[in-house]
Amino acid sequence: MSRKNIFIVIGVVLVGAAVVFANFYFQRDKGLTVTTEAIRARDLDAVVSASGKIQPKRLVNISADTPGRVVDLAVNEGDRIRKGQFLLQIDPKSLRTRVESNSASLRAAEQSLDQLRQGAETSKVQLQQAQQNLARQQDLWRQQLTTREALDKATNDVKAAESAVQEREKQLRPQESRIAQEHATLESARYDLSKVRIESPIEGIVTRRNIQEGETAIIGTMNNPGTVLLTLADMSIIQAEVEVDETNIPHVQLGQHAKVSIDALPDRSFAGHVAEIGNSPIQTTAQGTQSTGTQATNFKVVVVVDEPVPEVRPGFTCTADITTATRKNVVSVPIPAVAVRELVYDANGQVIKEPRGDKRRRPSAVEPVASAAELKPGQTRKETEGVFTVRNGHAEFVPIKMGIAGDKYFEVLSGLSQGDQVITGPYNSVRGMADGDLVKVDNNRKTR
Repeated sequence: MSRKNIFIVIGVVLVGAAVVFANFYFQRDKGLTVTTEAIRARDLDAVVSASGKIQPKRLVNISADTPGRVVDLAVNEGDRIRKGQFLLQIDPKSLRTRVESNSASLRAAEQSLDQLRQGAETSKVQLQQAQQNLARQQDLWRQQLTTREALDKATNDVKAAESAVQEREKQLRPQESRIAQEHATLESARYDLSKVRIESPIEGIVTRRNIQEGETAIIGTMNNPGTVLLTLADMSIIQAEVEVDETNIPHVQLGQHAKVSIDALPDRSFAGHVAEIGNSPIQTTAQGTQSTGTQATNFKVVVVVDEPVPEVRPGFTCTADITTATRKNVVSVPIPAVAVRELVYDANGQVIKEPRGDKRRRPSAVEPVASAAELKPGQTRKETEGVFTVRNGHAEFVPIKMGIAGDKYFEVLSGLSQGDQVITGPYNSVRGMADGDLVKVDNNRKTR
């Protein structure tokens, strides 16, 4: 190949490369392809979602008040029960024997009291006879018809009878106290005997049975869950006990409406309201042994379900969506359209626009507009929430003030008006976009 041909080939290659580079350069200068959405008014609901468990409003643990062997067990786990329905019986033999023994002791004490009372009555009669004899002797003495010895004897007989009456009355009081004690002991034994037959205090469902017929029940204590024989739940009023994050708990208030979704009952939700808000964070086992710096802090919130839930069981996993705020017909912006940028403000709080220069290098989402050394007196720089609008083929960052957050939209308090076109995507483009970037709107991408 001649030298001339070599130069011709090199020239063709260079021209081709220049064309490709120019084509790529000018295509890039056409800007980012973005999607937009027109701002309009809509209704918004701020919702706090939290998960937890379904629990009955009233849960009763049945424990034994007296120890003994279970001789009759009338219910199974899952049975529906009525108030006053018989549940189980503990062997009453020992308690019945105690009642009979106390009854015999009481009868013996009452008989002794009757004897003492009869003796007291006899002593009173003897005192009355002695007083009458003394009166006769005194009359005869005045008439000089009796001796001094007979009068003294009659006087002594009265004193002895009075002493006997007092002694009998003293014996009555301790015996009466003994009878009262025997009566109280008998009533206590009868009460214990009545406790061997356990009946349901509520209407509901047996959610747990920890005892079998023939096993020995021990006296229940609050600190020992192993002593619980049966667990009963009143399912007429159920509630969702959920855990709400500390960042959301200030927005939750008593009486707010909620929707409860139960995993075991899909495609359905049930209306409810907030009935209880915990004042202290939920304590977990890990908090006692590990640092709580990286652990989430949650608060217990109780949502009472206002409508019947069929075939519900305690412990079902659920989610409560609590409506913490509602706005009607307010200007709103799609959540993906909102971005955060650092802007420079003058002393009057007005945004100082950066001169539009070469935008081929796109800065990061949080790249400073100006360094601290470049700020003039009175100027400040701070991160600002806003959106990008399309103005003459360029993206323009517009600061906004937001209100509540809905499911897909933020409430806009200021900065935008209905009809404004805001850039909503793609997400990565919005995240890295800078004020003044060239953009090309292609809303057909939404349907692709």
